Amino acid sequence: MEYHNTVKWGFIGCGEVTEKKSGPAFGKIEGSEIVAVMSRDKEKARSYAERHGIKKYYSDAQSLVCDPEVNAVYIATPPSSHATFAIMAMKAGKPAYIEKPLASSYMDCLRVNRISKLTGIPCFVAFYRRYLPYFEKVRSIIQNEEIGKVLTVQIRFAVPPRELDYNSGKEMPWRLQPEVAGGGGYFYDLASHQIDFLQYLFGPIIEAEGFCQNMAGLYKVEDTINACFRFASGLSGSASWCFVAHESARRDRISIVGTRGKVVFSVFDYQPIVLDTERGQEKITVPNPPHVQMGLIEKVVRHLQGKETCDCDSISATATNWVMDRILGKL
Repeated sequence: MEYHNTVKWGFIGCGEVTEKKSGPAFGKIEGSEIVAVMSRDKEKARSYAERHGIKKYYSDAQSLVCDPEVNAVYIATPPSSHATFAIMAMKAGKPAYIEKPLASSYMDCLRVNRISKLTGIPCFVAFYRRYLPYFEKVRSIIQNEEIGKVLTVQIRFAVPPRELDYNSGKEMPWRLQPEVAGGGGYFYDLASHQIDFLQYLFGPIIEAEGFCQNMAGLYKVEDTINACFRFASGLSGSASWCFVAHESARRDRISIVGTRGKVVFSVFDYQPIVLDTERGQEKITVPNPPHVQMGLIEKVVRHLQGKETCDCDSISATATNWVMDRILGKL
């Protein structure tokens, strides 16, 4: 792979995630700039480019990938097109940075990894929580054995339906359209962050089983999922997700129980981390940066400059797709 002093990004997709979570960070990191953006809706691409001071815009992904000024590609589209665009970029000799999950299925992840190996071009995945200060604090609590030996892990997540969830047809959120999201609904989108972070803490999950139901009948994909899983180390855990719960059941929590205490934290709400040990209960507040993907994007840029190695790549991300597909019964 050729290293670059300045990483010049082309964006495929310019939706909501690029407005604050990721997009601005690409232009604020030293040695990184955005030179082109693409959307199938040319007017949307033009508007995004004008609002963000980007000089080129396209309505065709291949044209953006073939732009000689673009030397890296950010893919911010729904999962069903991730593998196609990543492979397109890598075959053109350009590294890819993809929104999570890596692809809409475990098998598509393997396709991406095969092309990355054949071309020698890296593909990174936006599991940015690995590098946020909030989650780095959780990791340090585990690594420093503040709760002793970890015994078990539980994920508990419940939210009410969104107003858009009552829509039908093309007005339905893309996450609820199986042909766009790859199946799994909100589970595939949200659980990927939770599962990736737990594997970042404890290593690979090697067994996973799930029970998936559509309980409310608002849409075709699963809305309630229960699962159990086991890591290679022998540590095991359980999880439940409900995307049609009553407001009174709203919860965003991961509990890690050890021999000397427990740590509880959220994944999406960033509520104070609660640490219970023999010292008593501590509530730890850790602020995150305004552009939450900035830490990871900076690591990716430094990797592409040849200054360090970023391991948040398609190989590490594939394990999360495997777990989710096992829970959904797709494998």
